[in-house]
Amino acid sequence: MKVTVYHAEECDRKKCTTFRMAKKGKFKIVNHLNQLPYGALVLNPFSEKSVSPEDRDMVIKRGVAALDCSWKKVKKSAVIFKTSKYHRSLPFLIAANPTNYGKPCILSTAEAIAATFYIVGLKDIAEDIMSHFKWGPHFLILNREILEAYSQADSSLEVVKIQNEFIGGT
Repeated sequence: MKVTVYHAEECDRKKCTTFRMAKKGKFKIVNHLNQLPYGALVLNPFSEKSVSPEDRDMVIKRGVAALDCSWKKVKKSAVIFKTSKYHRSLPFLIAANPTNYGKPCILSTAEAIAATFYIVGLKDIAEDIMSHFKWGPHFLILNREILEAYSQADSSLEVVKIQNEFIGGT
């Protein structure tokens, strides 16, 4: 599966999930945004549309692109979000990585990409990605119920509805 990650060099390389996955040959790291593949699904926390099973064909054909950077520093209107028209945010999930364990919506890049594959129905790829980390399988166990629900949704709107019901919204 094609996974390309723009890396902004803002993290500790020893803890970086992107670098570990690149060493394993699972992710390709690029240093310029124009190197992200055209038509790939871009994980963007500011996107109004959530990842859903309806994105499966796009992910299979074009892959997934992620931005490994501090989201606290990124502006919503930043130029990086003009890299593709296929932007998707992730719905509510709980981090299992040691740095942010138990924190909602603060996932490592590997967790975010694995969640994307799981939600679009490519669960074996999600499991493979997480198998490269001691804590990785726990991410899938911790979020299994909600990931399963998201993966059964028909659309992005339904994923958001499931998310809102799960966190107690309407």
